[in-house]
Amino acid sequence: MSFRELTMVDVKEILRRWQASQSDRKIARETGADRKTVKRYTEAAKTVGLQATQALDDEVIAAVGGLVQAREALPPGKAFELLAVHKDKVAGWLSGKPPLRLTKVHTLLERDGVVVPYTTLRRYVMKELDWRKPEGTILLDDPPMGQEAQVDFGLMGKLVDETTGKRRNLWALLVMLSASRYMFVWPSWFQTTEAVCEGLDAAWAFFGGMPHTLVPDNMSSVVFKADALAPVLIDAFADYAQARGLFVDPARAAHPKDKPKVENQVRYVRDNWFAGEHFVDLQHAKDSARHWCAEVAGTRVHGTTRKVPREVFELQEKPAMLPPPTEPFDVPLWVDAKVHPDHHVQVAGGLYSVPTLYLQKWVRVRADKKTVKVYSGLELVKMHGRVKKGERSTDVADYPEGKAKYALRTVDGVLAKARAHGIHTGRYAERILEGPLPWARMRQAYALLSLCEKFGAARVEAVCQSALSFDVVDVKRITGMLKKAMTPGKPSDGENKVIQLPLLAPRFARPVEHFTTQVTKPKTGGDQ
Repeated sequence: MSFRELTMVDVKEILRRWQASQSDRKIARETGADRKTVKRYTEAAKTVGLQATQALDDEVIAAVGGLVQAREALPPGKAFELLAVHKDKVAGWLSGKPPLRLTKVHTLLERDGVVVPYTTLRRYVMKELDWRKPEGTILLDDPPMGQEAQVDFGLMGKLVDETTGKRRNLWALLVMLSASRYMFVWPSWFQTTEAVCEGLDAAWAFFGGMPHTLVPDNMSSVVFKADALAPVLIDAFADYAQARGLFVDPARAAHPKDKPKVENQVRYVRDNWFAGEHFVDLQHAKDSARHWCAEVAGTRVHGTTRKVPREVFELQEKPAMLPPPTEPFDVPLWVDAKVHPDHHVQVAGGLYSVPTLYLQKWVRVRADKKTVKVYSGLELVKMHGRVKKGERSTDVADYPEGKAKYALRTVDGVLAKARAHGIHTGRYAERILEGPLPWARMRQAYALLSLCEKFGAARVEAVCQSALSFDVVDVKRITGMLKKAMTPGKPSDGENKVIQLPLLAPRFARPVEHFTTQVTKPKTGGDQ
């Protein structure tokens, strides 16, 4: 006959019948217990002083049962005694870095002459060293209605990409409302920040509202730096949370129990929704997931709450949620950029000017589809409209004073400055810059202005007048002419004034008398 341990109800029934003056034989026959067992309980009742009229409360039953069921601890077996000698050694092996597997510990003990069964060794370390002892858990209350949503990515399987025709991994963004257990699934090819923001906006449209707090997985598209106390979010996702009015509390790294409600649903979604289905494309999968969330997962009786998630959501949680967004979120691009000597930073293939004060410094740039903002610390130093890749946005006010004309290549400004040095200097500059592409010859115009500063405006004016008379439009030629005509010594104060100088004689010029007709005199002589 197998051993049977009486329960609280069994002991109470025996004692109740004993108080009714029933014999041990009758009690055993009516309760199905052994007569010797009944006798031990009735004797224990007498020992504790139980009276026939006394109420049988839990304390009395526990006192009687304790006397009968108390057992002395069995002495340890020989195998346990043998292992106890090597307790410290086994503990060191199991707690080392890295710790050894128990099978390896069993092998090492046998090598040292300690031969015990593996199961005995396992029982010993679990009892004496708390090896792999299951930890107790705490059942947390659900958050208030509309307060929290848990977010996680799960791999569903393979699906054909309609753009490439190849099979690739299909991911699903799961958004679970913690109070009602109402869920939304968003299939996606990617796990990027853009995909997360797009999926969350689709979830808010599906729910018709937003929770106050998000508990996402420790995914790299959301969390930049994982930390149990002060995690750092990706700047783009922090922008999203601020724009939507959400508070984000990421789960700790390698702690799936921080978001157990959504963590347990990944397999359910994969097995119940995705498995065995045939989807034509990604949009077909999204439509199917939306219908499945509302009509299948939302209408089942949840295994934990024993309630229908969709009913709880519509009656209790939805009224407590924030209103959904009215327009999609423009996910920005945040980059660290260095201001180059040309006063520009490069962002996503475009160039944007920055004031001279920030040359050679690192700045933080935020670029969305419409604007580009440049920050230095907390200060917004410049804002531009977004340009395409390969284009640039330049504000001439960012250049040093007097340098804007060089950046803009203003022909009129160069001509005005040349005319200020003299009439013929201005005309010479006009000849230099004439043609369909004047900005292609701006360097020669600037070189002409530099000659005015180096040799004086008066000398340049005279040389330009001479060069124009012979149609010589070449800055290098007039530079050589000025060097040859320059006399030693410092120029006088009047040399910077515009004056008219006589034309320089050409190299092969002849005087006017050389071309006059001369009358010859008749010869005289004796032959006449």
